[in-house]
Amino acid sequence: MDNAALAEFLRARRALVRPEDVGLDDAAGDARRRVTGLRREELALLAGVSADYYVRLEQGRGHRPSESVLESLARALRLDEELTMHLYALARPAPTATRTRERVADTVQELLDAWTTTPATVTSRRMNVVGSNALACELAPCYVPGTNLLRAVFLDPGTRETHVDWDAAASDAVANFRARIGTERDDPGLTELIGELSLHSQEFRELWARHDVRTTTAGAKSFRHPELGVISLRFHAMPLEDGQVLTVLHARPGSPDEQSLALLATMTATRSWR
Repeated sequence: MDNAALAEFLRARRALVRPEDVGLDDAAGDARRRVTGLRREELALLAGVSADYYVRLEQGRGHRPSESVLESLARALRLDEELTMHLYALARPAPTATRTRERVADTVQELLDAWTTTPATVTSRRMNVVGSNALACELAPCYVPGTNLLRAVFLDPGTRETHVDWDAAASDAVANFRARIGTERDDPGLTELIGELSLHSQEFRELWARHDVRTTTAGAKSFRHPELGVISLRFHAMPLEDGQVLTVLHARPGSPDEQSLALLATMTATRSWR
């Protein structure tokens, strides 16, 4: 069991549970209250474990929790299914590391290139863009192969301008990143990336400290293009081998966004021809 990682997760998620959310209305109105979220003893009470045992868990000194304790902690912390799975993974780490592939397969790149009217990208577990097509690169410069999406979102002012709803993009990026890397802590590349972002971006530090874990498989994104204005698209994300994810974007049929995307595809083809 990774005691330090489990302790950090428990502290972060406890701070996000408001007393009033769990029926502690009197505690919520206590002017002497000095902690964010629940106190340790309150969380222990809700989980049905001793306060001393829970304190040891948060200090990284606890023994391996039983299945029933983990279930009780997940319920007390109001974790959703994916966060609960992450809690179990921290307490029951997998014996083998997940493979990381930082190069897109030739056949996948051929598929991307064949989609001349559909923006599409492939990203690695480290959120590096390892493959994309010309239309995706024209839609948003952060989709150019070789770009790390986390660095782009948090450190590149141009990417902040491109995303109409930057706050949502940033939150999703961090939560998806945690979902992709799971409990892995020994990858030097991941350590370097997290350290760099933590050093240079307060927004990243705050989001990273929340320990949100979320795999987003579908949704909507709006991009601000310098020539065509705002283009709102839907996306679907599908897992490939070795931790890579294929993301495909499309417009709602018959919408003005579909017309804008078609025009962007024409512009892209013309520029590629030149």
